[in-house]
Amino acid sequence: MTIATSTSFPEEIACHREIVEKELDRMSSFPEGCPQRLAEAIRYSLLAPGKRIRPILVLAANQLCDGLLANALPSACAVEMIHNYSLIHDDLPAMDDDDLRRGRPTCHKQFDEATAILAGDALIPLAFEVIAKYTQPEKTAIECVIALSEAAGATQLVGGQADDLGLQFSEPNLEQLERIHHRKTGAMLIVSLELGAITAGAPLNSRQSLKNYGKHLGLCFQITDDLLDLRGSQTKMGKRTGKDAGRGKLTYPSVLGEHESERKAANLAEAAIAELESFGPAARPLQRLANFVVHRSH
Repeated sequence: MTIATSTSFPEEIACHREIVEKELDRMSSFPEGCPQRLAEAIRYSLLAPGKRIRPILVLAANQLCDGLLANALPSACAVEMIHNYSLIHDDLPAMDDDDLRRGRPTCHKQFDEATAILAGDALIPLAFEVIAKYTQPEKTAIECVIALSEAAGATQLVGGQADDLGLQFSEPNLEQLERIHHRKTGAMLIVSLELGAITAGAPLNSRQSLKNYGKHLGLCFQITDDLLDLRGSQTKMGKRTGKDAGRGKLTYPSVLGEHESERKAANLAEAAIAELESFGPAARPLQRLANFVVHRSH
């Protein structure tokens, strides 16, 4: 199924960004006791301009499953906190060694390495605190904590990051590459949709369709990211481009070539769109989002 519409960010769900950003601002306004420099580093990274795709997915999935956005908002903020911790740590010299993120100096460049590490560390418990304090009923809060902790843990996000670093300068291997990115990129997109469905009390078949959509979207997102690193504009991307080849990273263009990578990304977007057909017209914003991901320029 093709959604023949504009490939700009879907307006119907873009409005969720403002809701999330106001809540992130509130939740990171720390009471007395948090050292000022640490608080500044956390807010510098967490509140930096961004697409907010993951929290928007939480709210959009909740809405699609006839939930209440207020019930999903704590999970939306929590998943963005986990995502931002991973970016802070990814940018460190021991990891990807980046000095630019979202058009600004990375956290360790703006502050220092120790402060950046601590800022990332602080965002992890804050994410689960937010879910535990503000999600009702208690059973739903527990389910959300379990889902997010599994997605962010050693077998998913962190495991994917470890393999991404460990397989630098290895022989091109599509199976290894997809295993990395199903976890490093895909896990957080999938759990975002899952959290939206959980907080809406969605039935299992709806949850599964959303997870399948997220699986296809995650790989599509990563392939596009790899292509943009190869040929994108640093100004538009807000970070250094061309760095993956220099670090010997396994990427889709290095394994498949540019043309085949483009074709695979387009097929994954189509597959993601098809997963939501059972939801009817209400799924159009998420289907348009898949088009945005495959055609994005930053």
